[in-house]
Amino acid sequence: MSEAAQRPVVGLDGVAKRYGQFAALREVSLDIAPGEVIGLLGHNGAGKTTLMKLILGLSAPSAGQVRVFGLDPHGKRARELRPRLGYLPESIAFYDALTGREVLDYFARLKGVGRGERDALLARVGLGEAAGRRVKTYSKGMRQRLGLAQALLGRPELLLLDEPTVGLDPMATRDFYATIDELRGEGHTVILSSHILPGIEQHITRAVILGHGRLLVQGPLESLWRSAGLSFKVRVRGHWNDEGWLQTLSAPIGEPRRINGSRLEFNVSHEDKLAVVRALLARPEVQDLDLAPPGLEALYVHFDHVANTTGEGS
Repeated sequence: MSEAAQRPVVGLDGVAKRYGQFAALREVSLDIAPGEVIGLLGHNGAGKTTLMKLILGLSAPSAGQVRVFGLDPHGKRARELRPRLGYLPESIAFYDALTGREVLDYFARLKGVGRGERDALLARVGLGEAAGRRVKTYSKGMRQRLGLAQALLGRPELLLLDEPTVGLDPMATRDFYATIDELRGEGHTVILSSHILPGIEQHITRAVILGHGRLLVQGPLESLWRSAGLSFKVRVRGHWNDEGWLQTLSAPIGEPRRINGSRLEFNVSHEDKLAVVRALLARPEVQDLDLAPPGLEALYVHFDHVANTTGEGS
């Protein structure tokens, strides 16, 4: 494997960012490998957008070191990185007098890439028929689609997306995540920040959770579930006159929560979930079963609570 292939796409070493007395980031160290899709999570003011701006070179760290493809994104060779990066900010604005096609032409010139993919990109985000219309006629969702198209110009090796599905309808959101999966399959690296946590779970390779400017925890979702000790929810539907049969199960199971007359919900540990599922499926009373892991929202709440309790989030 070449040195370039081994090198992290993004490397943060003890990075801090201060604005006067306010610490937006505090001693964050993190490596992001090629082909990862990172879910960057945290409350408002946790430091997510600040971190993205440091990676993009829009801001310089107050302490520590930032490297993107081995270069300082705020240094003398920062221009070399521009064609390799794509960015969709949380709040995006365009010149209202331009058409969607003209907007992409403008950003293509800024980025130093050809215009050959312009129309294909507009069609891909659902703006093919609106490409010749002025942006002032676009809805909020259409402007967000246009922002995604400009971020994808040049098929960037590293894509940073800050709340990318804001304003998108369900179909457009589905298409957006299909694009993320496609980029991942091609080896592109994506850093995705979103408050709509259920939507990103199945598309990320690792979650990075920030709180009060600190890196609280990072890792694949399964390892975070194990670390947090959060329970899985098992929901069953069936016919039963009483719940005495639950006492005969060979698997460890607690008291259920009755959802309605035919549904029960159990909380089970990661280690016990398969044994519980097998035991329930073996019972004639059970007609249907659903297993739900703890979501990203539960993980964030857990680790943020731990940080605040131990004083790490202060």
